[in-house]
Amino acid sequence: MKKLLNSLYITRQDSYLHKERDTLVIEHRRKKLLQLPAHSVGDIHCFGQVMVSPPLMGYCGEQGIGLSFFSEQGRFLARVQGRQSGNVLLRRQQYRESDRAPEQIARMIIAAKLANSRRVLLRHQRNHGESAPVAGAAQHIAQLLKQVQHCDDMNRLRGLEGDAAARYFGVFAELIRPQVREQFPFSGRNRRPPQDAVNALLSFLYSLLTQEISSALQGVGLDPYVGFLHVDRPGRVSLALDVLEEFRASWADRLALSLINRQQVGADDFVTEASGAVRLKDEARKAVLTAYQSRKQEEIRHPFFNEKVSLGLLPHCQALLLARHLRGDLECYPPFSLR
Repeated sequence: MKKLLNSLYITRQDSYLHKERDTLVIEHRRKKLLQLPAHSVGDIHCFGQVMVSPPLMGYCGEQGIGLSFFSEQGRFLARVQGRQSGNVLLRRQQYRESDRAPEQIARMIIAAKLANSRRVLLRHQRNHGESAPVAGAAQHIAQLLKQVQHCDDMNRLRGLEGDAAARYFGVFAELIRPQVREQFPFSGRNRRPPQDAVNALLSFLYSLLTQEISSALQGVGLDPYVGFLHVDRPGRVSLALDVLEEFRASWADRLALSLINRQQVGADDFVTEASGAVRLKDEARKAVLTAYQSRKQEEIRHPFFNEKVSLGLLPHCQALLLARHLRGDLECYPPFSLR
C-alpha cells in the first residue's frame, strides 16, 4: 500500500516557496521559516498571496507532488499537473463507460453516499439520544437507499440523491450541540458563496478533499474531469466530485461537526464579506487545517481491502479500485462505505 506523505499548507501571506537541492524551503520576506526534505511531501496547498518558484513547480509536476492554489478565503483556483501517468487504454475505457453505462458506477457511489449519511445520523442518535427529526430523516434515507439499489435511470438516480441530501441537511442543525447551536445557525446547504459559518466550513473541507481526490485519480492514470454521476462541464473535475460523494458525510461532515461541537471553532472565527459571503479567518483556517491533517493520520480498516489504512490514503484506495474495475479486474466498483 502507498505510504501516506505529509501535506504542506501555506497560509502566511507573501510567503515564497522554492527548492534547494532535495529540500523545500519556505521564506517570508527573505527570512527562512522552514526547510524540509522534498521526498516527505505529497501535497502542497497555497492560500492567497503565496509565490512558488518555476523550478519547484516543475519538480512537483515531475515527482507527482500535488500543488494546488486557493484564494485566501479557501476557494480553489488552480492545480499544477505533471505528465499524465497510467495507460491510455485505461482512460479510453473510462470514457467509454462514462458514455455507455454511467449508471452502473453512479448507482454504487450514490448508495455509498446515502449509507454514510444515514450512519452519521444514527451515530448521533446513539451518542446523544433520540431525536424525532433525525430518526425520521434516517428512516427516509434508508427507504431511498433501497430504491437506489434497483434503479438504472440516471435522472432518477440523481433525483433520489438530491432527495436524500435535502433530508440529511434538513436535520443537520440537530447534530450541532444545543449549547453552540445559536452561534451556528444552519437552515440548509448553500454555496457559491456560503452564507453562514457552517456552510463556509463545509465548503472549505470539501474543496480540500476534492483536490486530494483529483491528485489520487491522476496518480493511477484516470482522468479527473470525466465522471459518471456529475455531468461533464468545462473546468469541472467531475470524477473527483463523484468520488467526493463517498467521503462527504463520513469524513468532511463529521470533522466539521467535531470542530463546532468541541468549540475548536466559534462564531468569532468567521467573517462576513460585503457580498454576503462568509469565510474563515486566518487563524481559524490554520486550526481547521491542523485538525484536517490530524484526521488524515487516523487509521481505519478498509471495508474492501480488510486492512488498516490511514484516512488520508482513502482517495488513493478508491482510485485504485475504480481503475481495477474499469480494467475488468473487478466486476463492480466497491465504493467506500463505513461499516
